[in-house]
Amino acid sequence: MQKKLDEALEIIKKLGLPKAQHNERSALTLLALLNLSPEKKWKDCERPVIGVTPIMEWCKNSYGKHYAPNSRETFRRQTLHQFVDAGLVLYNPDDNLRAVNSPKACYQITIELYDVLISFEESSWDKKIELYLKQQPSLVTKYAMEREMTMIPLIVSGKEIKLTPGAHSQLIKNIIEEFGPRFVPQAEVIYVGDTGDKASYFLRERLSELGVTINDHGKMPDVVLYCPKRNWLILVESVTSHGPVDGKRHEELSKLFSKSKSGLVFLTAFPDRKIMSKYLPEISWETEVWNADAPTHLIHFNGDKFLGPYTKTN
Repeated sequence: MQKKLDEALEIIKKLGLPKAQHNERSALTLLALLNLSPEKKWKDCERPVIGVTPIMEWCKNSYGKHYAPNSRETFRRQTLHQFVDAGLVLYNPDDNLRAVNSPKACYQITIELYDVLISFEESSWDKKIELYLKQQPSLVTKYAMEREMTMIPLIVSGKEIKLTPGAHSQLIKNIIEEFGPRFVPQAEVIYVGDTGDKASYFLRERLSELGVTINDHGKMPDVVLYCPKRNWLILVESVTSHGPVDGKRHEELSKLFSKSKSGLVFLTAFPDRKIMSKYLPEISWETEVWNADAPTHLIHFNGDKFLGPYTKTN
């Protein structure tokens, strides 16, 4: 076992990964991506398509290394991201439009690297790895361009931003381009979140002018719009698999924006009514719902008024 781990770490260093990836976790991840258990030879490498949780299970079953479930993000953010960025690993090779936060997200060693690694114990290794390292910059560029092509373009205030692919990001695009112009025309886009890079667009100073200072944008809604005409802040959650504005989220956002000089409007956006129906019991009163498949209509979870902020009374 230790011999394989040492060899995997040697390869990681040889491939030029940063020191932050020179560790047992990264070595095990590489071995899992090759399905290379201790008893196998490097010529027996494979190219399975495998997700983060299965990688962790493989580490436990093949090398006796147990990782807690909350280590999943560490594997993803501190090893697999770097493998993908270095052009060593493909992200979602079976579906490049899959969302970043999808439980089906998976990885696979590139064919170019695989062809080199199977020769690790052979005399041709040195020559092959040397040739690969010369080609690696162009491979990184190639795979980066392929990932870029799947991004969802969005124009915000004349500036193009790109969201990671998937239904969640597509719904965010619909919120900006379909909901905004219909229900809050001339609204300012203050914040656009993204599963791949939480703050894709954030006018932090403008939000501060409206009385709200955010230190941890991880708690932000997916979209924040400001309507100057009515002095409203519209807080929007984009829901494709989880997370409507339920009672708990309503309270959390109310506290986060408690110092706002503007009235707060809480909106949950769904791709369609079928998905909305799954969450009807959870949606908080005094909120709004918008479905992208019926963009000209709103559903008001209130009873005494239409779209607008509520003022708490005694």
